Amino acid sequence: MTVYILSRNEALYSTKRLLEAGEAKGWKIRVIDYLMCTIEIMKGELAVVYKGELLPVPDAIIPRIGASRTFYGTAMVRHFEIMGAFSVAGNLAIARSRDKLRSLQVLARQDVDMPKTVFASNKANAKDVIKLIGGTPLVLKILEGTQGVGVVLAETQKAAQSVLDAFYGMDVNLLVQEFIKEAGGADIRALVVDGEVVGAMKRQGAEGDFRSNLHQGGSASKYKLNKKEQETALSAASAMGLGVCGVDMIPSDRGPLVMEVNSSPGLEGIEKATGIDIAGKMMDYIEKNITPSPDNKKPRRKKDNIGA
Repeated sequence: MTVYILSRNEALYSTKRLLEAGEAKGWKIRVIDYLMCTIEIMKGELAVVYKGELLPVPDAIIPRIGASRTFYGTAMVRHFEIMGAFSVAGNLAIARSRDKLRSLQVLARQDVDMPKTVFASNKANAKDVIKLIGGTPLVLKILEGTQGVGVVLAETQKAAQSVLDAFYGMDVNLLVQEFIKEAGGADIRALVVDGEVVGAMKRQGAEGDFRSNLHQGGSASKYKLNKKEQETALSAASAMGLGVCGVDMIPSDRGPLVMEVNSSPGLEGIEKATGIDIAGKMMDYIEKNITPSPDNKKPRRKKDNIGA
């Protein structure tokens, strides 16, 4: 079995754990910096060249694509998929998950509950947007932001209008969402692998911060999902078409609300909080989807993930 981990940094915890888990199965597993890959496209022939080396087609790939490199990263994932490699996250699903607005539209279509959200162009009147969301306090999120960066809580009408006018003046695309006060700065991440929640943690924001991201100083602890939370996490993963993902939910008086579905979830926080070998479960997922054929080659992927 040959598996490529598409990662820019093999020193990262998640990359190292995936490498260890693959090697533990006796597989030939390799970290490939996808930005160092060049693709060749000819009639009836596709190839990937890595640092001057023609890469053999792997049995599977594990994309660890950075948010700022989504376009190139998904192009590389798509190329490997077309060549026959199974991917734990298809290129279309990654692209959907990285677009905050698109992902919410997809989730809403599948009846997955989420905070009320408003999206408007910079030609919109800030007062109208605030009224539409239900007033303040409200949360503003830059569409391109990650790990809690570009997320602002506006507690008053004056503050919200000021921030909206400032962002609209810079032609920044942003989402406006209702503020879920009862969450108390906490959220829940459920790690889904192959249609099953394999681990969950509760993340609590640092004191005085409504954001729960670990990169912003939050803390994590093991968490047991209730039935509704588990159903919501699985519905979100299914709606996004992701075999492996992290589903971030915020507790509310009306039940769990999905904030985001992450196609490249970090493993450090959840493995340390739960003690669960998430990397190993990802390898089991790959193994389940790679079945030897009579000529010793392996059918490697689901066809509906290739499309552009």
